[in-house]
Amino acid sequence: MKECVEAENEHIIQNWEPLEFNIDEKYEYVPKSRIFKFFSNLIYYGIAFPILKLATKLVYDLKIEGKENIRDLNGGAVSVSNHVLILDCAMVGLASGLKKVYYTTLEDSFKIPFVRKLIKLLRALPIPKDITNKKHLINEVNHLLQTGNIVHVYPEVALWPYCDKIRNFKSGAFSFAVNNNVPVVPIVIKFREPKGIRKLFKKKKDVTLAVLKPIMQEQSEDKKKDIEELKNKVHEAMQK
Repeated sequence: MKECVEAENEHIIQNWEPLEFNIDEKYEYVPKSRIFKFFSNLIYYGIAFPILKLATKLVYDLKIEGKENIRDLNGGAVSVSNHVLILDCAMVGLASGLKKVYYTTLEDSFKIPFVRKLIKLLRALPIPKDITNKKHLINEVNHLLQTGNIVHVYPEVALWPYCDKIRNFKSGAFSFAVNNNVPVVPIVIKFREPKGIRKLFKKKKDVTLAVLKPIMQEQSEDKKKDIEELKNKVHEAMQK
């Protein structure tokens, strides 16, 4: 495998993508239908949450630190984490509890049969490849943040399984935070050696998820500078 500091924006896991999926200005990122909202909440909290809680405990012996840093938030926020496991978004959801979190994901994830329907119900927001359509996603994210929701973004962009370094960040997450004057909640996924009976049959490492204290950027007249400063503060906090 390549070092996780090389070609860091390149995904090393390729999904099966047999279906077509196109986003245009009419695409509804967050459906307004009451029926959709009912089934979304039912599947998220009633089915996915307990199943994933059990699965992540069995597979990763998942431990979560600092839950209060996200659960005690008042108002909207952008959460960010390193992208090192297929189920790391599920771990973020478990750490967030009843807080409503929306997850940005690749447009290509919506080309997978069944998965496209499921992740839509689980609040996935596809990122358009076409730059002309990205403004619609930006508008939706701005609305979600301004109405008190959490939007989770992977600033490293690409998934690199079990990478033990915090890679370079893109600026999108921090642009959302600065432009909406909301904090960023850094989340670090760390690996540890299995202990006890687990080390007898577990080859890969177990997981600890640490939710750090929210970081708020003081506003100035220079938005680009604010975004860059916030990105650097969050990166440094996560490295520590």
